[in-house]
Formats: sequence, structure tokens, C-alpha cells
Amino acid sequence: MRFEKWQALGNDYLIVEASELPFAPTPSRIARLCEPHFGVGADGVLVVEPGTPDGCAGSLRIFNPDGSEAELSGNGAREAALYMHRHGWSTAPTFKIATRAGEIGPTITGPLTCRMDLGRAATTSADFPGGPPDGKSELAVGERVWRIQHISIGNPQCSIFVDDIQVLSSLDLPALGPAVEAHEAFPNRTNVSWYSALSATHIRARIFERGVGETLSSGTGAAGAAVAHVLRTGGGARSVTVALDGGELEVEVSADLDIAQTGWAKPIYTGEVAEELLAELGDLD
Repeated sequence: MRFEKWQALGNDYLIVEASELPFAPTPSRIARLCEPHFGVGADGVLVVEPGTPDGCAGSLRIFNPDGSEAELSGNGAREAALYMHRHGWSTAPTFKIATRAGEIGPTITGPLTCRMDLGRAATTSADFPGGPPDGKSELAVGERVWRIQHISIGNPQCSIFVDDIQVLSSLDLPALGPAVEAHEAFPNRTNVSWYSALSATHIRARIFERGVGETLSSGTGAAGAAVAHVLRTGGGARSVTVALDGGELEVEVSADLDIAQTGWAKPIYTGEVAEELLAELGDLD
């Protein structure tokens, strides 16, 4: 089974073409592949397939390291788009990719850079069924109450504003994140971003990703934090630079909450899973 390993701002994925898979990508098999000591090691697996009946350059399935399947990943989608373009699935710089969250539209801007149309964000969704129309709410977690902004960007986002950058830096996300991610208010769990404003167009964010934990970066997490920042500071169209542990992403937010994101991704290596590991994977459910 051949694969390529890519990373974007430290967010690393294994990219596997569907035709290379000798078995179904079940949660146990994905989790084993992503293990750093017993598998290849990655933040997730991207299963790609060229062409779709409706004219997309390819389709993309995104799996978290715990084996769960995500609707969308900004970094993962950018890696997949650059992979597809590099392998000739589309010769045009702008094309479409089919995902569980719907079609997304990358535009290749350089050998390692891409602008991605992620669609329109919403403040209401089935992932936060008890939430108000504006998505603003309070969440009781243990002895703390977080003031949150729910955003749906094809996947659920819970953004939490922290008014002091030093406090943001000191938060223990591995301890705080799990209870927010799995809160009963979110029937499908949620991604969580804590962020502080550096200026009207620049924020610092830390991400606790659903099915992953604290991560160096998350494209949709950055987008959720950018939208929350724009809504908190008066709305309107704006381009927001989001500083993450792994680097910076540019997020364009329109007045109607259409989202576009620009960033880079690059390959790390090409590999082939050994027969011994393939046998172990085949024995898993």
C-alpha cells in the first residue's frame, strides 16, 4: 500500500489513494496507521479518489487519528488539493473536490500554496441543536463557564475568546479540551479553539481538535476562530491572519460569512506499508 505523507503548519496526514487500500478504512485500522510507534504516525489519513460523476477532480475522505471520520479539514483539504494537482488530476489551477461537507474549491497559487474556498459558515447547525440563532451561548464545564461562539464550517466549531494573551498561553488545553469537545450540548462532539485578538485583523489561536487533541494547527479551527472574531468585533468583510502554534493562515471572511483560506502544504516523503503491518491491519475489524 503506497502513500505520501504531507504536512501543513505541522498538521501531518497520510494521503492514500482509494485504489491502494486492500481493505475498508475502519476506525481500528486508521488508528493503527496513525500510531507513531506501531504504525506510520500521523494526525490523520486522507483517502483520495480521482474524478466524480458530477465533475469534481476528485473526492476526499478525512479520518482523525482516533479512527473517526471528519466532514472537513482545512489543512488536510489543502494537502489533498496540492496532491491532486501535482498528480495531474486537474490541469486547471481552480477545480472542485467532493467531501462529506460538500464541494470545496481550491485554487493552486504556487507549487506549495493554495487558496481554498471552504463555503459559507453558519451560526446554527444540527451539531449544536440547543443553540440560539446567533450561536452565542454559555457552556458550563465543571466549575467553569465558558462564553462560546458556535460556528459550522462543514464541521462543528466552538470558539472561545480569551481577553488576555498571557492567559491564553497558559491554558492547559489537554486538561480543558476533552470536556468541551464531548459536552452534551454537542451530539457529534466539537472542535474547540481558544483565541485572543492581537488587532482587528490579527488573532492568536490555540486548537483542540475533535478526535485529535491539542494540535499545532487546524485550518477549519482557524476559520472558526476568525469568524468568531469578526462577529465579536462588529461583523462585515475582513481578512484575518490567524497565528497558530504551527504558523499562520490567512482567512477571508465575507459579510455573508463565505470563507476562503490561503496557506501552504508540502510533501514529507513517499512510502509503502510493509507486508507485516498490512497483515496486522487486515486482522483488525
